[in-house]
Amino acid sequence: MDEPEAFGAWLGRQLRRKGMSQAELAKSLEVTRAAVSAWITGRAEPRPDKLQMIEEILGLATGATSTRSGTPDSVGGVIWSHRPAPSDGGRELGNAAAFAFDSDLAVVAREATQNSLDERYDPAEPVRIRFLLHELTGERVRRFLAALRWNELEPHLEAAADRRQKVGRVLADGIRELRDTERLVLLRIDDYNAAGLTGPEYDDGRFAAVVRRQLDSHKHDPAAGGSFGLGKATLWAASRFGLVLMHSTLSEEFEGRSARRLVGRLDLPWREIDGKQFAGPAWLGEPDPERRDAVRSWWADEKTVDDLYLRRESGDPGTSFLIVGAHDAVPERNELHDIHYALVRSLADNFWASMVRGNDVPARLIASVETLRDGEVVIPEKRVDPHEYQPERSRAVRAYYDRTTVPAMAGENSVVQRSITLAVPPKKNVAGSKQLQHEAVLLVTPSNENDRRNRLVTMRGTMMVVYDRKVSRLPLGSRTFQAVLLAGLATGSDDEAAIAAEEFLRAAEPPEHNDWKVTDDLRAIYARGVVTGISGFLKRARDEIRSAVKPAPLMTSSADSPLGDPVAPKAPQRRKSVATGFPTVKSARGSIRDGAWHLRVDVRLPERDDPWILEPVLRFLVRSGSSIIGKWAEIRPEAGCIRTEAGHLRFKPGIRSATFTAVSDVASHPVDAQMTTVEVDLARVKEASR
Repeated sequence: MDEPEAFGAWLGRQLRRKGMSQAELAKSLEVTRAAVSAWITGRAEPRPDKLQMIEEILGLATGATSTRSGTPDSVGGVIWSHRPAPSDGGRELGNAAAFAFDSDLAVVAREATQNSLDERYDPAEPVRIRFLLHELTGERVRRFLAALRWNELEPHLEAAADRRQKVGRVLADGIRELRDTERLVLLRIDDYNAAGLTGPEYDDGRFAAVVRRQLDSHKHDPAAGGSFGLGKATLWAASRFGLVLMHSTLSEEFEGRSARRLVGRLDLPWREIDGKQFAGPAWLGEPDPERRDAVRSWWADEKTVDDLYLRRESGDPGTSFLIVGAHDAVPERNELHDIHYALVRSLADNFWASMVRGNDVPARLIASVETLRDGEVVIPEKRVDPHEYQPERSRAVRAYYDRTTVPAMAGENSVVQRSITLAVPPKKNVAGSKQLQHEAVLLVTPSNENDRRNRLVTMRGTMMVVYDRKVSRLPLGSRTFQAVLLAGLATGSDDEAAIAAEEFLRAAEPPEHNDWKVTDDLRAIYARGVVTGISGFLKRARDEIRSAVKPAPLMTSSADSPLGDPVAPKAPQRRKSVATGFPTVKSARGSIRDGAWHLRVDVRLPERDDPWILEPVLRFLVRSGSSIIGKWAEIRPEAGCIRTEAGHLRFKPGIRSATFTAVSDVASHPVDAQMTTVEVDLARVKEASR
């Protein structure tokens, strides 16, 4: 059971609901204004006879002053308040912040989870985030809309549904589909062990930053993932109606309470109804008698929470965001199953490292997704397991946590650890600021994945993936790999250099938080050196990766060694010339005949005394992700090379160029050849193949 709310906070709220001032109550009770003020602030409480008079004056049930009842038991006590248009004739035809990202639910998952991690309450415990996708139909839709006071909203939605504007077209389609199908998709995002929307209604605080303001991130922790205040706009952009409800359990009391703080916000374009003009936003809450055309959040009872599908699973602090009319910008992803797995994939791709734990290092995040239809489970709740979706990268981070990394590749599951220096420039106009050297941690592990191999991902304090790029110009014969770069507080260090690196890299991220590059913030905050600081840091990481994965030098086994250990040749018969590079494809020309690619390939070779033995590799390029490897139906040497018994190409010693032709195997094509683009790589063949 909830503890009774403090009398002063309760009385202040009842006065606001009644529209009565403290002076008016004092006059009705025949007491001084100072006495009422003392009750409101909690310095004193009225006598029993005055309590009875308060109940009568405020129209409350007998005993309400003891039970602290009188709060709205349904949304009947709240209203929608729409912001009037400015008198200067200005019009906002949509929230510009919402256009910073696609209304893609995978993006919503990324931004919402990042914000939840930033609001982690108990640092010794993980943030728990739960995505609940719920489709309502028929009568359940009608009951929900009644609880939402839809009849008050509908005229505004229709007035804003101007198909000449992008936001208006989305609104018009949403209204039409709701009426035609009586189907409504809700997406609720619950976080636990988070701060919740704390703070006052209008002044600085988490509540005002999310509910009242744009571009206010209210984040001062250097490890925070967000910094622009844009991410929250994705919640409203993902609603067909620009409508989000919020239910918070607060980590810090407000008005003497912490449970079931509710508010709704609607983001619409400018509109006109019956000659009255309205600006963009509107709020669902209790009327505020002290502010014209404004409403406050309200403390709801359990019935209201249930009616609005906002019930939280525990009393731990955090917030539930309900996106009303959730939809995905990807047309192929508007079925429940598709949206469900898009959410899972987004969590797994962006936050796998946050979910990895070590023997002595707890996970930062626990995430799950569940899908319902009319209260019945469609896809059961499943916790996202990083080792299932990102096994090799998760293995690398786990090895770092458990201190089982090695200095060089030693086997299929080995994790190589290297140090990468980040030079953090001094800050402008900060006395005593100096350049600091931060040692980031690079982890490299073998990979057997075909679609996402040879990539580098980076992250800082929250362990959210920031930079994800393929590493190119690898030495021939290199081992395929996954690489993870931990920087700033992600290294586990919290010294001066790590904190400085965290701040520096945070300023180097664009609003999407998907890169480290030179930004306006970097130039404004730091002295010279930001360009070389960022580019040099990432270049050193790529160079160190190439060093870690390059093939070991050829060795021979000594008959004189009793253990057969590999040793260098004692007396080589002939000194081999050293190649200054690796064979490359100079040009590849082709055409499609009989459904197959017919290619003529010219090869440039570094000069050396020994022959090159290479295997041509056919790749089909795709729009995103790694290429698909195909097979050859035929390979013919033309000039400067011959076929070996194993089917590889042996290039003559000392030559600098050669030519071969090849035909693709139609059975290995991912799609019809007319729909493909191909490229040819050259893979070095192991010595045993000669």
